[in-house]
Amino acid sequence: MLNYRAIVNILFALLLFLVMALLFPLGVAFLYDDGDIHAFLLTIIFLLIIALPGFFLTRHSRELKIKDGFLVVTLGWLLFSVFGAIPFYIDGHIPSYTDAFFETMSGFTTTGASILSDIEALPHGLLFWRSFTHWLGGMGIILLSLAILPLLGVGGMQLFKAEVPGPTMDKLSPRIKHTAELLWGVYLILTIAEIILLRMAGMNWFDSACHTFGTMATGGFSTKNTSLAYYNSAAIDTIVIVFMILAGTNFSLHYRALRGKPLIYWKDPEAMFFIGIILVASVFIGYDVLARLNYDPGKTVQYTVFQVVSIITTTGYGTADYEKWSSASQLMLFLLMFLGGCAGSTGGGMKIIRSLILVKFGHKELKRLIHPQAVLPVRIGQAVIAREIVTNIAGFILLYISLFAFGVLFMTTLGLDIESALGSVAATMNNIGPGLGSVGPTDNYHHIAPAGKWFLSFLMLVGRLEVFTVLVLLTPGYWRK
Repeated sequence: MLNYRAIVNILFALLLFLVMALLFPLGVAFLYDDGDIHAFLLTIIFLLIIALPGFFLTRHSRELKIKDGFLVVTLGWLLFSVFGAIPFYIDGHIPSYTDAFFETMSGFTTTGASILSDIEALPHGLLFWRSFTHWLGGMGIILLSLAILPLLGVGGMQLFKAEVPGPTMDKLSPRIKHTAELLWGVYLILTIAEIILLRMAGMNWFDSACHTFGTMATGGFSTKNTSLAYYNSAAIDTIVIVFMILAGTNFSLHYRALRGKPLIYWKDPEAMFFIGIILVASVFIGYDVLARLNYDPGKTVQYTVFQVVSIITTTGYGTADYEKWSSASQLMLFLLMFLGGCAGSTGGGMKIIRSLILVKFGHKELKRLIHPQAVLPVRIGQAVIAREIVTNIAGFILLYISLFAFGVLFMTTLGLDIESALGSVAATMNNIGPGLGSVGPTDNYHHIAPAGKWFLSFLMLVGRLEVFTVLVLLTPGYWRK
């Protein structure tokens, strides 16, 4: 039976945590005084009126089971988006609550899909909040809460399991709270490093922070209408490429590297497979672009590598309009959307480790046809992958593809052409942002019907929480005692 009192209590606690998060954009609003201070103040007051009494009235033991964890994590992310959208709506720059919710869900899930046509018209406080939602959602709202709010420590393992992306968990410490602190510590170190480097490369401090939030969370919200193409800087592109790759790599590897084991990356099969895919895709698209469009060779490398890394890490930043590239290059980018980053990274998609395990499994099955009596375990490095994990991955991908197919069908019923439907569903479900067709890198999602925006918001949540966590709530068995 679900522990409803404990679930409600933790949800109120998360709303109090949202109040703490809103203090940062409030400070930025005060600093720039662009007229958006009231939007944050009213939201904070409203949340305090709701959350403070609710939290104290429901306080008691918070022992959670895995079923409770699924519900807390899903509702927690949903509530953050529901209430996090209020400043956009109150301020008036996004007058439709549907659009405000879409933009906020896109932020927290690190998708980067936007309904805004003139991003630069937003006041600084809202621009900061828009990017800050990325940073909070990148490493995980619940994970951050476990790190700084001891009240979520009880039952923390169940929340950790339900939120951390990837088919396996890599605990850095026996205590979940300590693991959360270590992961967020690495995240903070890399964030500070990128902010400083972008400032040195020519951005102001505000834009450096906002673009770093988008990079480290693999989110993609920019403060400029033309994204990073606005700067036309090879130095900025290079810095962002490096940090997108770092953000798309398992953060437990970064922790171990910072502890004096820099060779850990080369010993990790998933990380090497990830880099290999980036190199192959960059060479393929680079050659194709150079041959067909006669770009300058240096610019070709800069644009193609940036776009490949941006798509496979599910960041979604743009420096070139890839819809002007050939169908072959666009198809390659479309396939990269589904691969995503490594397990334990901030990247979306199906995760590299799942693809690697399925490739290994397929190879072993071919061998088994020749040697039916042979014992042929699937190995990643020295580790033997249990049959249950392979089965879990196969089930995950089946659900993923089925939901993708249903999503495309649904979006076409709303009037989208097939290319735009494919692009919008792939871009939101894989938490990328820009897609193909009418939602390409130079377009936005404003023209999508309200029903489509709510559905795509659902896909963003499903993609960020790895399908099972959300869809299990829709099964009758979950609600039975």
